[in-house]
Amino acid sequence: MRTPDERFANLPGFAWAPRYLEWRGLRAHYLDEGGGRRADGRSFPTLLCLHGEPTWSYLYRRMMPPFLAAGYRVVAPDFIGFGRSDKPEEEDFYSFSMHRDFLLHLLEELDLKNVTLAVQDWGGLLGLTLPMEMPERFERLLVMNTALGTGDVPLSEGFLAWRAYVNKNPAIDCGKLLARTCPHLTPAEAAAYEAPFPDAASKAGVRRFPNLVPDRPDAPGAALSRQARDWLASAWKGESFMAIGAKDPVLGPPVMRALRNIIRGCPQPWIHAEGGHFLQEWGEDVARAALARWT
Repeated sequence: MRTPDERFANLPGFAWAPRYLEWRGLRAHYLDEGGGRRADGRSFPTLLCLHGEPTWSYLYRRMMPPFLAAGYRVVAPDFIGFGRSDKPEEEDFYSFSMHRDFLLHLLEELDLKNVTLAVQDWGGLLGLTLPMEMPERFERLLVMNTALGTGDVPLSEGFLAWRAYVNKNPAIDCGKLLARTCPHLTPAEAAAYEAPFPDAASKAGVRRFPNLVPDRPDAPGAALSRQARDWLASAWKGESFMAIGAKDPVLGPPVMRALRNIIRGCPQPWIHAEGGHFLQEWGEDVARAALARWT
């Protein structure tokens, strides 16, 4: 299923041109803005922005301008099943390995280097497993309200309630969800999160993500996530910036502080007192704080 382009017309604060690549017979969407080379010929750093459930690259529209103004190239893909990317309707198509393989392909296809990896929610469950695979491409981590799916830590009651809710509501309204958790959104901004999904069948990827979180040691993706945990603790050599939306009931301060203890050299987190799970919706503050730390 491919969402008609007219559903993406006139989205507030989102004037960037869509770009596409082909992968396994599917069309995947990404944004690619800014960049270029310095006077000494070296390329500017790249901010790779990975969204989570049930959002898409629209989530990064507030974070992108400060990074572009600072000279970054910004790349923001939509996972398969989300945003402007194609949406297979068979739920079994969606797996931890499929999503991760797509991200590895994107890194190679676009030849991304000097990468600052910005992750949140599933963007982190998947994205934090990437640097160990291609350490030469990554320089920094910008980590927001996420975790690693190692399968050896009990899932919280809040997450289990969320998973049960999605399973009982297969046509979940993504716009209404964002409006509840980000009360400062305008109605048009909230509607932009429902725009990619014209019907319930198009939300197969949305329904699958909560059920893909590894919940036991032998779950798909769990062993790989434990490997990433060990690598981040012992071998990560880049800089890190952790931003926490304090009002996130599932992946808030306790979970994030545990993750901070895993990432080698990660400094004390920066906390947004009003920010929720979708911290990118307070993204201007996050971007400025990260850039201030790194300059």
